[in-house]
Amino acid sequence: MKSISVLGIYAADLVFFGEKIPITGETILGTNHMIGPGGKGSNQAVAIAKAGGNVNFISKIGNDQYGKMAKELYSESGVNIANLTISEEYSTGVAGIMVNKKTGENAINVVPGAAGKITKNDIDKASQTIKESGIFLTQLEAPLDVVEYAIEIASSNNIDVILNPAPATKIQDKIFPLINYFTPNETEAAFYAGHKVETKEDAARASSKLLEKGIKNVIVTLGEKGAYFANKKEDFFIPAFALGNKVIDTTGAGDGFVGGLAVALTEGKNMKDAIKFANALAGLSTTKFGTAQSMPKRLEIDNFNA
Repeated sequence: MKSISVLGIYAADLVFFGEKIPITGETILGTNHMIGPGGKGSNQAVAIAKAGGNVNFISKIGNDQYGKMAKELYSESGVNIANLTISEEYSTGVAGIMVNKKTGENAINVVPGAAGKITKNDIDKASQTIKESGIFLTQLEAPLDVVEYAIEIASSNNIDVILNPAPATKIQDKIFPLINYFTPNETEAAFYAGHKVETKEDAARASSKLLEKGIKNVIVTLGEKGAYFANKKEDFFIPAFALGNKVIDTTGAGDGFVGGLAVALTEGKNMKDAIKFANALAGLSTTKFGTAQSMPKRLEIDNFNA
């Protein structure tokens, strides 16, 4: 099976659960809290490894307790960390996450720390790994110039690029045609399309605008509704799996979807089956608390998606 290289950040998640997410100026009494591994790139790498993919994670962490937690996670999950830099200068990133215990909705503030100091030189050191991959996957939490530089290296070596544009950030127009798979959620799709994205029809309109930018395939994730796919030849909607009251924490579900998509594509699944596989992984992740810890193993996904 072809390998997947993931560029992104690791951040320790400090998660606070409550009956609601506080608004500006409001203090609430929470119900419980937990500390666990996070960061979109890291979550996606773990999701890939647990789903049976061969994954290399390109990132930077600090030489501290949170960094130690990261290395333990990758060892347990089977993530290759030959391109993970340990910084003596910067501390490991952290994320503060507020979770509504009733709905599973969340609000997140990320401080990238060491991962925010990834350089083009780090990418050069990892370039051979990228060139030998079947897929290069990244997001927009790492420094933008570094992300774009890595995308250019992958694309110039004919490696399929998946860009999960989170958090939504303006990227150079020349980058769009280098993207094979663009995977925004509703908020991110709205940012790039310039209009609200809430329904399948909105997603279709947004996808048309994104394809005009030169992107080859667009997959707009619509949370519990499902995912909308479009390229120049076809478009379709794949509904999410109905999980009802089994959903307890949606944090990291989007990362699970993207990781699942990468695994399915490297296995040669067609687009509909790839999205169903990604939906299954994402759906299962919402039935457990946490982000990386909630990613299901391959057997669970196959049994659920059978």
